[in-house]
Amino acid sequence: MNRTSVWTALVAIPLSLFPIPHLSAQKRAITFDDLIALKTVNDPQLSPDGKWVAYAVTTNSLQDNRGVARIWLAEVATGQSRQVTQGPGSDRSPRWSPDGQTLAFLSTRQNGSQIWVLSLAGGEARRVSSLPDGVGELYWLPDGRGGGFLAVSDIKWPADQEIDKRNGDFPTEARLWTGLFWRHWDDWRAGHRQHVFRVDLSSGQATDLTLVDHDVPTIATSGDGDVAVAPDGKEIALAFHGDSTVADNTNVDVYLMGPDGGGSRAFTTGKGADNTPRFSPDGKWLSWLSMERAGFEADRQRLMLAGRSDGRTVGQPVEATAGWTLSVSAYTWCPDSKCVYAVIEERGRDNVYRIDVPSFHRSVAVSGGGLNTNVNVGPDGKTLVYLHQSDIQPPEVWANGKPLSHVNDQALAALDLPPLEAYGFVGALGDSVFGWLQKPPGFDPAKHYPVIYLIHGGPQGAWADYWGSRWNYQLFASRGYIVAAVNFHGSTGYGQKFTDAISQHWGDYPYADLMRGLDVVARLPYVDSTRLGAAGASYGGYMIYWIAGHTNRFKVLVAHDGVFNPVSMFGTTEELWFVSWEYGGTPYANRPLYEKWSPLDFVSNWKTPMLIVHSQLDYRVDLSEGYQAFTALKTLGVPAKFLYFPDEGHWVLRPRNRRLWWGVVLDWIDQYLKK
Repeated sequence: MNRTSVWTALVAIPLSLFPIPHLSAQKRAITFDDLIALKTVNDPQLSPDGKWVAYAVTTNSLQDNRGVARIWLAEVATGQSRQVTQGPGSDRSPRWSPDGQTLAFLSTRQNGSQIWVLSLAGGEARRVSSLPDGVGELYWLPDGRGGGFLAVSDIKWPADQEIDKRNGDFPTEARLWTGLFWRHWDDWRAGHRQHVFRVDLSSGQATDLTLVDHDVPTIATSGDGDVAVAPDGKEIALAFHGDSTVADNTNVDVYLMGPDGGGSRAFTTGKGADNTPRFSPDGKWLSWLSMERAGFEADRQRLMLAGRSDGRTVGQPVEATAGWTLSVSAYTWCPDSKCVYAVIEERGRDNVYRIDVPSFHRSVAVSGGGLNTNVNVGPDGKTLVYLHQSDIQPPEVWANGKPLSHVNDQALAALDLPPLEAYGFVGALGDSVFGWLQKPPGFDPAKHYPVIYLIHGGPQGAWADYWGSRWNYQLFASRGYIVAAVNFHGSTGYGQKFTDAISQHWGDYPYADLMRGLDVVARLPYVDSTRLGAAGASYGGYMIYWIAGHTNRFKVLVAHDGVFNPVSMFGTTEELWFVSWEYGGTPYANRPLYEKWSPLDFVSNWKTPMLIVHSQLDYRVDLSEGYQAFTALKTLGVPAKFLYFPDEGHWVLRPRNRRLWWGVVLDWIDQYLKK
């Protein structure tokens, strides 16, 4: 169906112009103190018998400047819950033993992040692993009690390194490397690898099963869990990048190996990224998610299945999502192996679909708004336990359409949180484009409000009906702003063709969408079109720089970790495939396109006051991008401010830094929109 025809009647018309607020007079606007005090619920895990769900609850502390997580249990039938871990450190990643009698989890209470086990029959938790660099992921082996776990852990690789020999008895903080991909996101990778270990449950002895010069599982273009064990324990499936170079391609494949690590072989051979392997409970299928195009990290993720029997493949792999234009974000098998439940991003929401096997008939299982993720399936194949969140509800554990946990109910009851509203218009290429409107607390349609226009990153990402732990619509609106957020060309959840449109077009189609979406917002009767501000991060930060050179409609701008100069971005980022795909090659081979879409080339037009935020540990968009933009602003005499974090990466995560970020950002916007 053509998107434009569906929305012809809705050109420039919000879906809900004048909702009548039904708000208690006692409710108040959210503050940062409220936001940081809300607990974070994640990682629900349903017990094998379907009676209990374990999940992690994180509490943030400004005093300690960190978050501490604890494991909770809730009874599915009654919703009654209790905390089951305590003490020093933080606990996460609860995982049930195959017999359902023991709960394993990761805890930092002793010797870093290690595997601990807790018997539900009673007693104290016991530490199992003692890996020097800790454990990042854990997976029970099928035999449960005796076999133990697979654990993902960093190790020094190789053991003997040139830097150590040169340092000798006088160690330094220097690093030495000869290959690309020496760092990733906020982590130095030179001299380290990620490997899979087998950890004995009784003794804690750890054996490296992946003695190769690769990160296993992959740390880039990874999936939703990239280690899986066959039900009979005879095979292990892993997703990793087996090429000699990693930085310039996305060739992650699914590999199979024996339980002792022997016989490793590539199972998939495509040049795109393959990840998230799963064995069906009956062992007759091996499934995975696959991107077809080489070098493109935002290609459509297809659900693939291959028949398995006695360690051999039966027939040819088949796509279970053929004919669909949307991507599978995550999935889980039904206990009887006759269906798969898949999480699908769809127009700013995450819905859950049931896909029958082998007919591949699909039907909606969970929808109705918000994000529905982390799906667990009960023994009956119908009971679904998952995380649900929305713009007015932080994540909570839900079961079959109803909340099971109520961690933040009391805190939310005091807050005035208007619901998110959708709107649509015709954007670039004549396509329908969708966006969100967030009204402020105590909204009065007779008033005229200033606007904060949010621009998402990715660029292949999307604004969703979600509770933002970092960029939160409600907190932006809390000071009396209309918040607008458009899912421009390149956004995900609207079909792959729409997502593809931004590549090699960073400055035209998305910019056209944003300006047309802003036109719609500016014409609303309750908007003051003379007081507009915009803020964006990553690609959104790039677009802030681009906007500054192409329009003076905004009175204030905020750029967080934005790309200022695509040429220098290529030379300082770690995932070179990303820039090469987006700009049609390297800057050495396709310099004209890099210049065409470079904000640097339009700085002579910059006049709008701008706040720049950038952090030392951002290895995706290097700190130097922010420095260059700030230098341009000050050289041109444009009002500017720089907020620098020495201990953050691409995202600001530490509680005290988050507090500072919100204070500086909102005050900067107020300075120009509340005059």
